[in-house]
Amino acid sequence: MSKKYVAYVGTYTQEKSKGIHIYDLDVPKGRITERDEIEIDNPSYVTTSYDKQFLYSICDQGVTSFKILEDGSLKKLNTASINGMRGCNIVTTKDNKFMVVAGYHDGKITVLKIKADGSIGGIADEVFHKGMGSIAERNSRPHVSGVCFTPDEDLLCACDLGIDQIKLYEFDHKTGRIKLYDIIRSQQESAPRQLLFSADGKFAYVVCELKNYINVYEYDKNSDKNRFELIQNIFTVRKDHKSNSAAAYITFTNSGNNLLCSNAGDNTLTVYKVDKKTGKLSALNSLPVSGEYPKFLGVFPDDKHVMCMNNENNTITIFTVDYEKGLIVMNGKPLNISHPNNMEIVELED
Repeated sequence: MSKKYVAYVGTYTQEKSKGIHIYDLDVPKGRITERDEIEIDNPSYVTTSYDKQFLYSICDQGVTSFKILEDGSLKKLNTASINGMRGCNIVTTKDNKFMVVAGYHDGKITVLKIKADGSIGGIADEVFHKGMGSIAERNSRPHVSGVCFTPDEDLLCACDLGIDQIKLYEFDHKTGRIKLYDIIRSQQESAPRQLLFSADGKFAYVVCELKNYINVYEYDKNSDKNRFELIQNIFTVRKDHKSNSAAAYITFTNSGNNLLCSNAGDNTLTVYKVDKKTGKLSALNSLPVSGEYPKFLGVFPDDKHVMCMNNENNTITIFTVDYEKGLIVMNGKPLNISHPNNMEIVELED
């Protein structure tokens, strides 16, 4: 029996979208079919618990929790306040006892408790970033754009593209309190947007929005000096890219053999080969995505197709990928959806 998958797409709801769109995946064909739409104000980012039992979404009121039912439908549990401006990114602990919300607009990190039934509890801790950036129009103040844990969950990593820093916090798994441990200072005016780790936890990859490059770090939790050592800096766009380009999102293929990066303005998808021994990247190609502002990439479970969320022209475009040649070929017509922002794919139980 073939496996069944469902995709949850977070959107902005100022126009036609009502909230979270639920799609069924046809993995062999590389297509998705919309099944339902859950009404919620501006679910601009969605994520799941590690056991895939719950879905958590940003909303205007804070964060909303859902129970993922057997058929992939969603049952709302509750909504909780983050005591600040609306968030942009969420990460949960592996035991699903805490979630961390990144605040782009107010430069705030909020730690929330998660109850045993998956619903969201009260605030465990909240920290405002301080400092000034180097670009008045964009980096004039803190903007926490992404949060993630180190593979061992010792540290919480908070990318702040407003002050060109990645702040590292010790995380107390009993209380949810965070304490500043160290700071990775990115290149001036680079705007570190998002950080992700390789599957083996040995390497970290940071996409820098304004400089259009990826910084690759070797991660060693037992290091007496810096846990993160910069080993590579590689561009996300071609030499003849558009001047208003901004690196948007990076993700690994499920095999971990390749890394993909979307570029807004330039409106391209760049395919890299990953050397798993050294962690370094080799650019294979950078090609158009047939959409505007590709804000997020979703990879099909078999790695053969990739979906591009085109936030500005309200489409999802799907491509078949040849990783050896670094080629992407459009697979079917674009799908219309109002301001898609990100996606979570979940395998359903038989």
